[in-house]
Amino acid sequence: MTEPVYLRRPPDWEEHEKPALPGSPAMPYHPPWERACYALVAVLVGLTGGLGNALFTANLPTIQGQMGLTSAEAAWLSGAYVTFNVTANLLIYKFRQQYGMRLFAEIGLGVYAVLSVLHLLLGSPVSLLLLRGASGLAAAACTSLGTLYMLQALPRTYVLKTLVAGVGVTQLATSLAWILSPSLLEHGQWHNLYLLEAGLALLSFAAVVLLKLPPGLQIKAFERLDFLSMALLIPGVGLLVAVLVQGTIRWWSNAPELAWMLSGAIALLSAGLYLEHHRRNPLLHTRWFTQSATIRFVIGAIVLRFLTAEQSYGVVGMLRVLGMTPDQMQPLFVVIFVGTLAGIALSAINFSVENMGKQLLAAIVLLGVASVMDFGRTSLDRPADFYVSQFLLAMGAGIFMGPLMLTGIVQGLKFGPNHMITAVITISMTQALGGLVGASLLGSYQIYREQQYSVALTQQIIPANPVVAQRLQQQQQALAGQITDPQLRAAQGTAQLAQIVRREANVNAYNDVFHVVALVAFAYLAWALWQARQAQRAAAQAALQTAPVTTGDADGEVGTDGAITDAPEPEADKPPPQPPPVRATATA
Repeated sequence: MTEPVYLRRPPDWEEHEKPALPGSPAMPYHPPWERACYALVAVLVGLTGGLGNALFTANLPTIQGQMGLTSAEAAWLSGAYVTFNVTANLLIYKFRQQYGMRLFAEIGLGVYAVLSVLHLLLGSPVSLLLLRGASGLAAAACTSLGTLYMLQALPRTYVLKTLVAGVGVTQLATSLAWILSPSLLEHGQWHNLYLLEAGLALLSFAAVVLLKLPPGLQIKAFERLDFLSMALLIPGVGLLVAVLVQGTIRWWSNAPELAWMLSGAIALLSAGLYLEHHRRNPLLHTRWFTQSATIRFVIGAIVLRFLTAEQSYGVVGMLRVLGMTPDQMQPLFVVIFVGTLAGIALSAINFSVENMGKQLLAAIVLLGVASVMDFGRTSLDRPADFYVSQFLLAMGAGIFMGPLMLTGIVQGLKFGPNHMITAVITISMTQALGGLVGASLLGSYQIYREQQYSVALTQQIIPANPVVAQRLQQQQQALAGQITDPQLRAAQGTAQLAQIVRREANVNAYNDVFHVVALVAFAYLAWALWQARQAQRAAAQAALQTAPVTTGDADGEVGTDGAITDAPEPEADKPPPQPPPVRATATA
């Protein structure tokens, strides 16, 4: 790799102040009050990055109904966010190396705030689509920016703990959105959601301008081929995301356009990766992905993100099927917020390079236990019945993110600083696409199982069956005060019984989803433990082969292979050494 070309002369930093990499800010001394300000800005920016999309996701049925969108049209909005969020790091990392992170954040937050205000004025699906794309771009910038601000909040000796805290702030946004949503929608319909989104973007923009990050190294980073790679990779990722978000809604085998989009995604991504593979200074080091450690990391990152879909898709989806509204689920998300905060705090306090693997294993156990506890739910369950399981799951989600990110960064830096962008993009893609793939796969499985249960239950509804006849009669009696026509009352009673059957089929299908998540969690836990055991054995063998031969006692000594060898023979007797001659001094 060629030597970097500095665009500005680096300041005369002390050794402890120097930035770790180009594009990262320096870490000079700050007085305590200034460190507190950096921490507050980090929390503000981190919540801004995650809260916009979290508010949209939590209130999607309401927004969809008020704007007259179909399910397929609403899915495009989620796809726009994920596409820009995943691919933003292709641009962010080199932009911050050449121009600084603050400039990118100001541009991203400024565009985000302008589009939020514009959507308040227009209120159209097109403006909402643009806003969701800008939200994804701003979220990627805010995640990096919030972490960099949090690193300034404590001295450099605490850099690992502040890294965990900075990454964890964004995780609090989802539960916070569910807590705030009922009061926001009480009077202003969907407008209050975007007023809050625009206000947070403007506040973050002002905070970043007023409290600037310390300057860092600025080098020439962009090359012409970077933009060609982006022109191939970004549309490829967009088409792949479109397939994932539309597949469950349009169904995989019933929409030929999904096959065309998938073919286009494969062609564009293949061309982009081929170009990157043969470049001298690529954005993505494709050879890095052939390393066994990298493959294990990618699998682990995707599986961990997949397991968290048990909460975002499974529990929320089941409660919505049971008729629970956001205000009824609000106490549950208070518990989830506390659990996530506890997980982040525990991870940050005990975090070290030696404890990364232990924390990841603890997170897997918590996620698996939560899924097992949710298996066997019925239509009588309410949000309060999920408190314990979702607290444990939230703790696991709060614990694993920091160790996962540092594991990826360490794995990338083993091959040099130029692999850093590859590691960052890999982490971003595994988390964004992992969550999307998890929701898509679990959603498809839930729909498939629900159809099977519906058919099985419907076959049992025979009017000649005394139990069924009694249930239909009860349904008709309950409607007697509202419907006087006997035939219409009987038809309505039958329709209500069919709705109950469909509800029970959905509950059983969600139980199957929880079962699958638990199986995946414990299968991955067994695989991770086996990998850890293999690594310990390899390390022990390597240490045994390189250990020096130690001297034993008079009876013998133990060699490096564990065999006892004879003690060395004593040397033959020798005469004792004679003292040096003493010269006498002549006297008169």
